[in-house]
Amino acid sequence: MNPRVTVVVLATAALLSAVPLGGAAAPAPPVDGHGWTRPVPGEVVHPFDPPAEEWGAGHRGVDLAATTGEPVRAPAPGVVSFAGQVAGKPVVVVAHADGLRSTFEPVTASRGRGDAVAAGDVVGTLAAGSGHCAPAGCLHWGVLRGEVYLDPLALLGEAPPIVLLPGAPPR
Repeated sequence: MNPRVTVVVLATAALLSAVPLGGAAAPAPPVDGHGWTRPVPGEVVHPFDPPAEEWGAGHRGVDLAATTGEPVRAPAPGVVSFAGQVAGKPVVVVAHADGLRSTFEPVTASRGRGDAVAAGDVVGTLAAGSGHCAPAGCLHWGVLRGEVYLDPLALLGEAPPIVLLPGAPPR
């Protein structure tokens, strides 16, 4: 593995594992599709596509259509645990109860580390240069429980159904 990639991966992991400051605990968010809201109203541009192995390629979140300068809102109550640059992109992380963390990029923060937010509170605005959605803009929204990425749409009750393909061997 390229040493630069290793450093970015380690730095990203450290930032995403940040916890709320001052021991402030947010109320436990429901994870059954009730109480969570989309951070932006746009359509899904790229769905969640977890890798077969944790180190493999995949899409560890969803991309939602958005425009530069559009407000990005907390999907559930929590505390901003990180607001800064990761690999040259502006990132905001909101720590929710039960070990859940929402990650947003590219987002210019309007809240600072340690700020408590309610569901629907603006945490920042979509920054220019949303990379993998170019030339259109989009917000990448990831959700982690511990070190495991979850489908953010499942928290909204919007995850697509699991479909078994014909001829696929059972596991």
